[in-house]
Amino acid sequence: MAQKIKVGVLGATGMVGQRYIKLLEDHPWFEVTYVAASPRSAGKLYKEAVENRWLIGENIPNAVENLTVEDANLPEKALGKCQFVFSALELPKKDDIKALEAAYAKEGIPVVSNASANRWTEDVPMLVPEINYAHLDVIDAQKKHNGWDKGFIAVKPNCSLQTYMMPLHALIQAGYPVKRMIVTTLQATSGAGYPGVPSFDMIDNIVPFIGGEEEKTEKECLKILGSVKDGKIVNAEYPIVSSTCTRVPVVDGHTACVSLEFDLPDDKKPSLEEIERVWTSYTSLPQKLKLPSAPEHPIVLRHEENRPQPRRDRETEKGMACVIGRLRPCNVFDVKFVALSHNTKRGAALGGILNAELLKVRGFFD
Repeated sequence: MAQKIKVGVLGATGMVGQRYIKLLEDHPWFEVTYVAASPRSAGKLYKEAVENRWLIGENIPNAVENLTVEDANLPEKALGKCQFVFSALELPKKDDIKALEAAYAKEGIPVVSNASANRWTEDVPMLVPEINYAHLDVIDAQKKHNGWDKGFIAVKPNCSLQTYMMPLHALIQAGYPVKRMIVTTLQATSGAGYPGVPSFDMIDNIVPFIGGEEEKTEKECLKILGSVKDGKIVNAEYPIVSSTCTRVPVVDGHTACVSLEFDLPDDKKPSLEEIERVWTSYTSLPQKLKLPSAPEHPIVLRHEENRPQPRRDRETEKGMACVIGRLRPCNVFDVKFVALSHNTKRGAALGGILNAELLKVRGFFD
């Protein structure tokens, strides 16, 4: 590209916002030209606003450190400074996030969001680009419904879903529909943001509850697997999911233990060898388009009996792959496996960047 697209980051001082800024440092298509956060950070240089709480472990990008932080509550401040924004907003009330993202869209600024506030808005696509890129078709109806010209909202799902949604979709796409699933997640502490879970609760401990996570795990997959009808996204009926979500003393990398039951007669159910073939051959539109953040191999299978492990496997395909191991028969359902994804890359900022790359090549930023 001769000229990069100028982008903004809302919630730029938080953990996900910082991750966006670092990941976009050398992006071939996008450059950060606008940062916004809470009123207490507004007016400061970015490097001053994150002083003593820059969490990424590398230096703040030179192109961003001297940008002036604007008040994220004032979307008009972004006009002329960026073509679209990544939303990593963190506010006490989801309705406030929903209203603020809509305010940016009303100003003609598309919003590529990590926040959960608009995930259940019927005409907002909740994207995993390998799975439901067809949901982009709902954006025209969204714009018409709201009276927006160039602005719109697209979101990504909860970070824990990235751990098993691609292997699930690969099987369904190959003709092996799944009727029921049991999922137990072991979620990293970075998923709670900063300062996150108190150290006293995490060291030498596991917390067997994360507020709202089980509901997201059980319901969001149905929207992702749904279809666009009459300007809305209609949820799929299956699979029925039962989940238990836990917080474990791992910094990055969500793990999931998954059991699947196929909606097929016994003689039509796939063998373990067939499941491996489906997973290892899985590619989709982001790979065909060679999007910069797309993994060459979205699903990576490991055969060691003790893999995947967060410390060893979360950076596979630059943190964008779903890494699967321990595929075996299940005595209750049909098969079970362990899957891993990087929650702050595929599950958060880099997943959002991949969404933006897909939107860009489909002409939504023109």
